Formats: sequence, structure tokens, C-alpha cells
Amino acid sequence: MEHRFIGDTAVSAIGLGAMPLSIEHRPDEARAIATVHAALDAGVTFIDTADSYHWHADEVGHNELLIARALARYGGDTSGVLIATKGGRGRPGDGSWTVTGTPAHLKRAAEASAKRLGVEAIGLYQLHKPDPEVPWAESVGALRDLLDAGTIRAAGISNVTVGQISQAHQILGDGLVSVQNQYSPAVRESEPELRLSAELGLAFLPWSPLGGISRSSLDGPSSPSSIGTVYHRIAAEHGVSPQQIALAWLLSRSPAVLPVPGASRPTSITDSARAMELKLSQGELTRLGDALPG
Repeated sequence: MEHRFIGDTAVSAIGLGAMPLSIEHRPDEARAIATVHAALDAGVTFIDTADSYHWHADEVGHNELLIARALARYGGDTSGVLIATKGGRGRPGDGSWTVTGTPAHLKRAAEASAKRLGVEAIGLYQLHKPDPEVPWAESVGALRDLLDAGTIRAAGISNVTVGQISQAHQILGDGLVSVQNQYSPAVRESEPELRLSAELGLAFLPWSPLGGISRSSLDGPSSPSSIGTVYHRIAAEHGVSPQQIALAWLLSRSPAVLPVPGASRPTSITDSARAMELKLSQGELTRLGDALPG
């Protein structure tokens, strides 16, 4: 099982993005918890959540509470599992997302998240998105205060630019351990942020890492009729899903990369976790890098 580092913590090279378990079209709780347990069974030791991963306005923290229940009901050892949560966004209940990056809000949100997760200190707390109405240094300063207070053990930032990463690193120093931006075979605008993250020793956590890869059956290898892109063709050659190929390509981009694919059923995260064992040739990686899925 391949491992990578977030700060000084070794975790599985692929994490579980837990958002689909709590937002619109979410599964029932039994399947949601089964999905988390399947991730743990597959060796996943990094789970990504947020206080805003919910559906209705009165459900703030739904996903955090769900993750806490799933871990409590798991029969195995969960002491090595790193839970990352995020604060700074909200959902009014009409399908929209808001942004609130004031220090007061972030501090209250982190304390509430720790309580919902049932921990004395959050393993990794990430600022979900910069608030255009709040100076970036003030929002990041709240993370510094949370570190100093012991509310969180490590800090991360999400949906950020190169300049924002640099400024956050100046403020947080070794307390900053991760950057979480959208990055996938079809969405590669965050290449500069990935390079800077690697240079600074930060984990780079792609969200929506399977963007651009069409869904196909996860019960077996891709059939010739489903092959429409180079990802599907190479998947068929290996007898695996195109999603595994996409995740293996992402892992090849840098040792800093740790994808967090979302899942709402056990078979999905089990399939994604298998990408940690998949080895692609340099020729295949070149073909994948040169192609955009159609």
C-alpha cells in the first residue's frame, strides 16, 4: 500500500472525499457508513470532510457527524486515520454556497467541528475558500491562532492561487501542510499551485480528481464499446476502470499529490483505492498527459 505525507503524518496515497455522502442525492446512512468502512478496509487512512457538506440549511456539520459515527462503529483500528475538515463556506439550503472568512467565524467553526468529530484537536483544518470581502492575511491569521491554541494540529488552504499559497506559508510556516485545489485529467489550471506546493513540501490534494473521466462499470474491466478516450483504452489494456487510470496518472504527477475522489457507494472507493497499486509505464503516462478526455 502506497503512502504519502501530509506534514509529518503518513497516510494512504488516495483519500476518501466524503462530500457525496451528505449533499443532494446522498445515500441512506447505512450505505454511507458502509462506504466509509469499505474505504478503511481498502487501506484508506485519509478522509476529507467539511462543515458545509450538507444538504438542508439546518444540517451544518452533517458530514462530520456521519464520519464520526462511521469511525465509532468500525470494528478495526482507526487510530491511524487522519480526518481533514474545512471551514469558511456555508449552504443556505437553496443549493448555493456562501463564503465567510472572518477570523471570528473560522474560530467558531473550527471549535464546532472538533466537537462534532469528537476530537480534542482537529488533525488537519483547511480554510475552504478565500473570502473576497476579508483580507487574506486575516483569514490565514485565524488558522495561526487556532494552531497556537491547540484547536487544530495542522492547517491547510483550499481553492487558492500561487500568491495566496506563498502568503499563507509566510504566516503559518511549518503549520501549513496542504493545498486543496481542483485538479484532474481535464482540469489542469492548478499546475502552478501544484509545483509551488511540491517546492514548499506541502501535500497537494486534488478535489474532483476524476473530472472529465466518464463513469463506467466498476464491477469489471472496461468493455471495448465504452472506450472513448485514451484513459478508457489504457484501462481496457490493464483490465481496470478508467477511474483507476486517472488516479494513477495523478499520483505520477508528483510525490506531493494525494487525490481525494468522492464516493457514495462501497464499490466506488474500493475501486479508487486499487489505483495505489497500479503501475503505469512511462509511455502510458506520456499518452495520458498529452490527451484530454473527450
